[in-house]
Order: sequence, then C-alpha cells, then structure tokens
Amino acid sequence: MSYDDSYISMDIMEQTPQESSTSLWKQISTIRQTALEAYRRKPISHWILLALSSVAMLIAFPASSILSRVYYDNGGKSKWIISWVSVVGWPIPALLLFPMYFLSEIRPTPLNWKLIISYIVLGFLSAADNLMYAYAYAYLPASTASLLASSSLVFSVLFGYLLAKNQLNASILNAVFIITAAVVMIGLDSNSDRYGGITDRQYILGFVWDILGSALHGLIFALSELVFIKLLDRKSFHVVLEQQVMVSFFGFLFTTLGVLLNNDFQNMKSEAASFVGGTSSYLLVLIWSAISFQLGVLGGTAVLFLSSTILAGVLNAVRVPITSIGAVIFLKDPMSGFKILSLVITFWGFSSYIYGSSSISEIFRLWKI
Repeated sequence: MSYDDSYISMDIMEQTPQESSTSLWKQISTIRQTALEAYRRKPISHWILLALSSVAMLIAFPASSILSRVYYDNGGKSKWIISWVSVVGWPIPALLLFPMYFLSEIRPTPLNWKLIISYIVLGFLSAADNLMYAYAYAYLPASTASLLASSSLVFSVLFGYLLAKNQLNASILNAVFIITAAVVMIGLDSNSDRYGGITDRQYILGFVWDILGSALHGLIFALSELVFIKLLDRKSFHVVLEQQVMVSFFGFLFTTLGVLLNNDFQNMKSEAASFVGGTSSYLLVLIWSAISFQLGVLGGTAVLFLSSTILAGVLNAVRVPITSIGAVIFLKDPMSGFKILSLVITFWGFSSYIYGSSSISEIFRLWKI
C-alpha cells in the first residue's frame, strides 16, 4: 500500500459515525436525484412497456416451462410437438402488430436481403433451441432443467462481450464462475431428483441438451440485439413485433418440417386419447404452452429493444428460480439439499452479476438513457 493510500485509509477510519452517516445519506440523495432526472428523460410509455415486458418474461417463461413438464408427466411423448407448440403461436404478436399499421402512421419496416437472412437464421436457431429444451424437459424435472438453464447467463455474458461489445468486470466474471459451479453441483446430485423410468443415458442427454440450449439461447439474445442495432436502428417498438413475427414464423416453418418428417401430426390423436384428463386437457396444455411461450418471447425481445442484452440476461436468469419454486409447488418436484444449495448459489451469482452491472454509469447505459 502506498503512502497516499495509507493516508486515505487513515482519514476514512478517523471519520466519526456522524460524518459517515452524513456521507452515506449524501450518496443516497445523489443517486435518488440522478435516477429521478434519468426517469424524466424518458416518456412514461417507455417505462410502462419495459415493466410489462419484464413481467412477461418473469411469468410467461416459467409458466411455459412448467406446462412442458405437465405435457410429459401426463402422457405426452413427442419432443417435436412440444417444440412446434413453442412457435405455432407466431400469429399472436401479428395480432398486436397489424392494428398499429392501420391506427397510426407507422409503416412496415422495408425488407432487404440482410434482414431476411437474419430472420431466417434466428428462426432456425430458435427452432433448434426449442428442440434442445424439449429433450431437457422430457428427461429432467422442471426445477432441475430451469436451474441448469441459468447457465444461459454465462453464455449471454460471453456472446454479449464478443458480439455486442458489452463490458466485463471482476463481479461479472465472478458470477460466471459461481453459476458454473452451481451447474456442476446439480450434476453431482443427479441421483436424487431423477424420475422413475429415466435411464442414466437419458438423464445425461437431458443435462447436455439443457446446457447446449442455454448456450444457444445466449447466442440468440446477442444476435437479436445486433439486428436491432445494425439493421433496425431501434426505430420504434413496432419493430419488436415485426422481429418476433418473422423469427417465430421461420421457426414455425423449420419445426413443422421436423414434425412432418417424424410423422408426429398423425400420432397426436392417439396421444390425446391416452393423455391424463383426455383430449380437452391435452389441447389446453398445448394451447396455453403456445400462448405463454409467445408472451415470454415478446417480453424478452421488447426488453432487448428497450434496454440491452445485460438486462435481458438478468431477467432471463432471475426467472430460473421462479420456475424452480413453481415446479416444486405445482409439480411436487424433488428438492434435495444439493439442489437448494445450488439455488442459493445461483442467487449469489445473479447478485454478483447485477452488482457488476450496477454502477451509476452502467445503469444509465443499461436503460439506454
């Protein structure tokens, strides 16, 4: 420690409790005043849309994950069908988009070859991502699958740094290490939460597909932000809906092709007949899965548009413990000591990540102020 550092440290130590308290309140007051000024720079519609988008991510995605496990628990077997359900709801954002064209002066974003290719690539990646997660939820409890999916934050950091040029610091790297350790801990506890009838090979496959799906999810977030920045220039909120409609549509085409080649449409009738609760329960699970997934994707895409990969990565990770808790409550998922410890460590990782991104300048960059 240098002489100057020692002098500063001694000066801080010599501060009276009253001086320390005054300094703390002064800092809090400065933060509040700066945050208020930042809030006033954006229209109220911006904050409302951001809040609704965040809530959609935190509620719709966990609901979709739990419904996927309900599908398998009650007799569903097809991985392609549950993947297809994730994108069959692509007209939902279109129903919100088209009235904007007729009721305002908004015009559709002109298409060019770069934009079309971007939509096709993102659609293909989304279809592959949905299929990977379908395999994960077929072989793993929903709470375990969602905890493993927290690794998407690690990949969001990696791809955000490589592609979107997001900054890294010690706290963010610490979060990456902690969440990776939590994933390893779940792997070491693989015998305590396995469903009956799931073989070692199937469990390992579910584990691997979940991690690969999380990696692809992080890549999709980073690429989506690049599309907004480079090709769409963050023009208006309607481009969020356009992007989701087009990406989901191409994802729907790729997944439908897979379902046809696998002859799963022909098997849906017999699968529905043997489903617990009958055909009506079968259809309700699929319909609500489609709706909840599209609302979650819409929320995630909107957060990317209104903010950045950082906030989207945080919310995408925070929904993981929400899914785990919901799975324990509604699906009676086993919750071993290792899994509880992994959940706590994951919270620690999220907190470290948020702290690493929460300096005043970073917060304002986060909210695009």
